[in-house]
Amino acid sequence: MVLRSRPAVTSRFAFDLLTLGLLLGGGMNSSLAAELELPSLKIQGQDTSGYQNDSASVGGFSEAPLLDTPSSITVINESLIKDQQARLLSEVLRNDASVGESYAPIGYYENFVVRGFSLDAASSYKINGRTITGEQNVALENKQRVELLKGLAGLQSGISEPSGVINYVTKRPEDVRSVTVSSDDRGSGYIATDVGGWFGSEQQFGLRANVAHEDLNSYVEHANGQRDFLSLAFDWNISPDAVLQLDAEYQNKQQRSVPGYQLLGGTEVPHDASPKKLLGHQTGSKQVGIDSLNLNGKFEYRFSDQWKGSVSAARSKVVIDDYSSFAWGCYGSSSCAAAKVPNYFSPEGEYDIYDYRSPDDTRRNDEIQAAMTGLFTTAGLSHELTFGSSAFRRVVDKRKSVNEWIGTGHIGQDPESFPPTDKPLNERHRRLDSRQYGLFVTDRISFNEQWQTVLGGREVRLDEKAFDHNGNQARHTQQYMFLPNAALIYKPMANLSLYTSYSKGLSLGGEAPWFALNADQVLSPTVSRQIEAGVKYDWHRISFAAAVFQTRQAYQYAKPDSAGDFTYVQQGEQKNTGLELSANGWATSRLQIAASVAAIRARVSGSGTAEYEGHQAINVPKLRASLYADYALPWVDGLSLLGGVQYSASKNANRTGQVEVADYAVVNVGSRYSTRIDGYETVFRLSIDNLFDKRYWRDAGEYMGDDYLFQGAPLTARLSASVNF
Repeated sequence: MVLRSRPAVTSRFAFDLLTLGLLLGGGMNSSLAAELELPSLKIQGQDTSGYQNDSASVGGFSEAPLLDTPSSITVINESLIKDQQARLLSEVLRNDASVGESYAPIGYYENFVVRGFSLDAASSYKINGRTITGEQNVALENKQRVELLKGLAGLQSGISEPSGVINYVTKRPEDVRSVTVSSDDRGSGYIATDVGGWFGSEQQFGLRANVAHEDLNSYVEHANGQRDFLSLAFDWNISPDAVLQLDAEYQNKQQRSVPGYQLLGGTEVPHDASPKKLLGHQTGSKQVGIDSLNLNGKFEYRFSDQWKGSVSAARSKVVIDDYSSFAWGCYGSSSCAAAKVPNYFSPEGEYDIYDYRSPDDTRRNDEIQAAMTGLFTTAGLSHELTFGSSAFRRVVDKRKSVNEWIGTGHIGQDPESFPPTDKPLNERHRRLDSRQYGLFVTDRISFNEQWQTVLGGREVRLDEKAFDHNGNQARHTQQYMFLPNAALIYKPMANLSLYTSYSKGLSLGGEAPWFALNADQVLSPTVSRQIEAGVKYDWHRISFAAAVFQTRQAYQYAKPDSAGDFTYVQQGEQKNTGLELSANGWATSRLQIAASVAAIRARVSGSGTAEYEGHQAINVPKLRASLYADYALPWVDGLSLLGGVQYSASKNANRTGQVEVADYAVVNVGSRYSTRIDGYETVFRLSIDNLFDKRYWRDAGEYMGDDYLFQGAPLTARLSASVNF
């Protein structure tokens, strides 16, 4: 799209909010155009595409059609996010069957697995293409869409996990004034405003602000909290060839962290466990506070009809004040006395309670990137060439945590209140200073209207220093590696594409858990490889996609020995092979769907520990599916019925594969009613999740060497009203 002309009349408004009652519910573009164009900064009219999406920016270095992107990408847009009333990333990503949770406790930041591999908080999350710290729950109020690139992203991101990359795309300025209020069956309160407009002598300046406050009444006892959020987006059309975009967002969230369950005796799933129970509750414990600040900006300039350049930069900072009463292990139970590391609940359901304190835990990511894109023809072949350079730095400053045993509790009982620890806090020191420098190039070569190839790669230089708890340097890693990416695309028709691709990636090594003989040691980076083939088809107003993939990465784990000790090692390989299917868009003139199915076979080999091999990897179901639908009723104008189901097959809850949690299906229903009240467009939404109040284990993953189990939410109802002024 080209830059649009701005309206001649300046829009002025005044917004006065006195009192609102809370409602209580029961790659690159393949078509080589004649000119290179900057993205439009002003969009007029209403988007009628619904849940269907035809482009994304996460697959390359600029916005590109999904049909011309040789990778598997899921885009969850604002329409679907609003209809599902999602506030957390887990509520968004449940629409993709390849994604699962992996240590995502209430009151803490969430972690995920994609295609059976974990995302990395250091490098797997982005806003507008720039990396952010993943140790935060990114607010959705100012997000236009959430993009998920599944699989290796070494070309786009440099050092990253083979699971993929999540990119949040922020809303741009437009003439908007809206207020949303909401509540749920537990009496939570929520209010959000979205205000924007264009101003200046030629309407060349755009501004948009999103503000939200939320009182969180959790379904888990003693786990209420609150959240405040503010964001600003600024656009400046400097000239027809130059555009500047700036974004800033700040969020403060305070809520008690809810510990997960652990296996009884290490061999049995807890029985009679309640999702509403707060394990290890102590009356004097504090809420976990997470302060997050994300800043990013981009300047783009068109030099000619064939060449454009951009410079983008970002800073992301998160400060975590973690004071938790944590349920873990069973050192205090007589039945666990024989175990060297009883990192599980006792067979009788007893668990230890720890007073855990780690305030001022600070993570900061800084990144800058410069890129050029040009169109040209040589020897009858059309090229779309992108090249550039990037620099990334991540620092971690934290204290050695205080983690003192204070007593013992039982799953079926409220624990007594124990005296808190009087152990003083440790000094804060720098624990990590990681720097990455990259040179990248990618060339889309079009042979004719049917055949294209995408060839590229990134040269990565890693310079990383790790420090011990006293601030002394413990490791200095310097490494160079070239990460290639190659793909072939065949388009027999304009709306049908077939592709195959090969990628190589580099991931940072894992950190040994506290109970390992080499505790806190960070292992060397690991190489991963992936091959993928897929097909994408747009039919009328619905998009279909299918992909098969195989990903390999070094296996990292705490290896047990005959004496009962553990050593954290890289040994063997984990190979995940899978099939993904999806459909998004309008199935009929009144019915739109968002459907996804993923079948994954995850196996470990060559680990040196026989009982960890020959079966499905921990927390990866063989089959997962998701369906969401929106049906506009023909006899009531503006009323739609919403609903869907999430299904997961059974999954292993430990590395030996001897314990598994059962399969489950969760049914969700809802409705949306659009009308006008006093001339203002108003939308009411009702969501009822887990309609049949199903009890299930949503997460059976591992975190820092320990196995945890988290139950899914019980029946939850939420009602909201949005008014556009």
